[in-house]
Amino acid sequence: MRRPFMPGQCEICRQWTSAALCTDCMARFGAPRPRCRRCALPLGLAAAACGECLRQPPPFEAAVCAVDYGFPWDRVIADFKFHGRSELAGVLAGPLLDALAVAALPRVAAVLPVPLAPPRLAERGYNQAWELARRLAAALGLPAHGDLLQRTLDTAHQAGLPRTERQRNLAGAFMVDPRRRNALQGRALALVDDVMTTGATLREAAAQLLRAGAASVQVWVVARTPTPGD
Repeated sequence: MRRPFMPGQCEICRQWTSAALCTDCMARFGAPRPRCRRCALPLGLAAAACGECLRQPPPFEAAVCAVDYGFPWDRVIADFKFHGRSELAGVLAGPLLDALAVAALPRVAAVLPVPLAPPRLAERGYNQAWELARRLAAALGLPAHGDLLQRTLDTAHQAGLPRTERQRNLAGAFMVDPRRRNALQGRALALVDDVMTTGATLREAAAQLLRAGAASVQVWVVARTPTPGD
């Protein structure tokens, strides 16, 4: 269960509220919308998959996100990710838990974060995906494994790279701890991150988990970057 929130200011509008995000802001900026069940891109109408996923399905079987990446969520996520506000993990996990309840996907056996390479982790001080993953797992009564999937390459920042270059940039970036492979053999897993942009990082991480023996992978993200012009 989620812990009760002491009265404070909404993270978006700064009005006093009894929740981390006030009901007005959630209604205005966090209303559910039809999405592709495979990649979470917003769609005009409810559909099982977008055209791109029908042509080239991703390795993960489903994707769930809470909101579109844009105002005001980009600011909240930037504060969480880059400005030391790890406590915002609990704020952002709430809308994602609501989205998971609506999606009603098959139950997974464990929750994993997308890992950071050691230099990036040392620079930031924490892995934002792990802060989300462990809170989601606790709320859902699931185990969370922060070290099963590892990032072996400290790749260049993905921002600004075209999709094909993002995928090349990530080749060989992830591995499963060989001592822990039994922990994922034949199991359904959830892979958590804060934002999905092109999906290249999540595709590569999910593919590695499947190669190591996982039965299936779901992707859970707080925000999804819409396609240009959406």
